[in-house]
Amino acid sequence: MYKTLLLIFVLCVSACSEQADNQALGTLERDRIILKATADEIIESEPVPEGTPVSAGTVLVQLNDKRQQAAVARARAKVAGARARLEELTNGARPEDIAAASARVQGARAELVEAKASFKRARELRQQQLAAEATLDRATAKRDAAEAALESAQENLLRLTNGTRQEQLDQGAAALEAARAQLALEEHRLSELTVVATRDGYLDSLPWHVGERVSRGATLAVLLADDTPYARVYVPEPWRAGLSIGDKRLVRVDGVDKTFTGELRWIATDPAFTPYYALNASDRARLVYLAEFSLQDGAGLPTGVPAQVLLADD
Repeated sequence: MYKTLLLIFVLCVSACSEQADNQALGTLERDRIILKATADEIIESEPVPEGTPVSAGTVLVQLNDKRQQAAVARARAKVAGARARLEELTNGARPEDIAAASARVQGARAELVEAKASFKRARELRQQQLAAEATLDRATAKRDAAEAALESAQENLLRLTNGTRQEQLDQGAAALEAARAQLALEEHRLSELTVVATRDGYLDSLPWHVGERVSRGATLAVLLADDTPYARVYVPEPWRAGLSIGDKRLVRVDGVDKTFTGELRWIATDPAFTPYYALNASDRARLVYLAEFSLQDGAGLPTGVPAQVLLADD
């Protein structure tokens, strides 16, 4: 009688061991979306509490944006200045400026006529020994200065009437584009201070509180994707070689009577524990490989519950 009971016990243990070897154990998980701070600012509000389902675009955390608002205003003013400068270059000189330049040319021409006449008289008087050499020198200098003034006035009038050079127009356009690009960058930085859900999901945690100053790169919110979960399990080493991406296996979830179909979407190439080359044949059988099986028709399942993937093709 005793030997019979012992045999039954050994058979049961062996059956349970074989059943465990045919399973990959783990939990149901969903993709985690981590939203981080892009600036060192103070949290002003967290409109949505933890544990709330949210849709894409929902505001989760609002950081103080006064400093960035000022940066946007400064960039917008630079755009306005660059635009005005380009318009000035494009339009060229005003009619009033051209008229004034033309008048200066006429005035310089009249002064040159007078300076030449004075020079002529001074030269004749000098030839007649009726004027000093210094008088002729002054008249000569006045004539040369009048000629230079007329040439300068004419060049200024020509510059106004010819319009702006193409190179200057190109520089003005480039400056405007640079100012616009900087404005777009500052506006983008401003928008990043309002942290929103990037996809539909479940607000899992808000690590910081209102009033705290966060540092750049700090995690502000963690979302769990609102889609079907996947089973993250550990595949025993003997089953690793027989699995390929796309393979389908049955999945059981604790507390749920229904059996689900899972499709292998990823499996690790390296074992989760000791490297295989440091183990003997019996030890290698205890290695496991992390894998993920996407579940079909499992949208309502909770995250974190234990799950088992049946590795045998039955």
